[in-house]
Amino acid sequence: MSAHLRTGADNSGVPAVPYITTWSAEDRTAGAVTLRPDRCGIAYLDETPHDRDREGALWLRTGLARGRGRPRFGAVHPARQRRAMRLMLCQVCAGPADRDERGVLWLLGDDHDDWPGWPEEMGATHPPVCRPCALASLRLCPYLRRTHTAVRVARPRLGGVHGMLYGPPSGPDEVRPQPLGPALVPYGDSLIPWVLASQLAMQLRDCTPDHLDPDARHP
Repeated sequence: MSAHLRTGADNSGVPAVPYITTWSAEDRTAGAVTLRPDRCGIAYLDETPHDRDREGALWLRTGLARGRGRPRFGAVHPARQRRAMRLMLCQVCAGPADRDERGVLWLLGDDHDDWPGWPEEMGATHPPVCRPCALASLRLCPYLRRTHTAVRVARPRLGGVHGMLYGPPSGPDEVRPQPLGPALVPYGDSLIPWVLASQLAMQLRDCTPDHLDPDARHP
């Protein structure tokens, strides 16, 4: 039986299942990764123009069946994450992300140790949020309640992709590239032809803290 897209129990209209969440019916579609004919990157055997973005990165194939089956919380759907990033949509409800004179609203975990100068110039893989969904997330998520930072980003820029990085085959007669592990690869980098992208990364520039006071008036 398919689950339904539900709203929050507090009648706030905030979805119980975030927009970018993968559902169990959205299994990865067929597409074996192989070596490009020029041996300078990876490709699908049956690749189409829709498998790559405008910067040339190859994308993980997934089905489109939002709301069918069970939500796989923590598993991000590549196509919806990509759409939310490019169109500046809230990762939870898919409405417009909150924006004011300071910039677009992002809700971040505490990653001080993972990125020099955090959050300035960091590569964020979680799309922005609207204010109601940000407040609801803080109420519902124990991790975010313990450690979070809300920031306004004045100049976000698509900076690269996150995905599985591959390397050349182990021998000259092999055609199967070797998976090396997950990586965040900037656009323009020589490794872009070797990554199977699953999430867009947004470079956060000109960040200003936002305290997200739930009692403050907001237009």
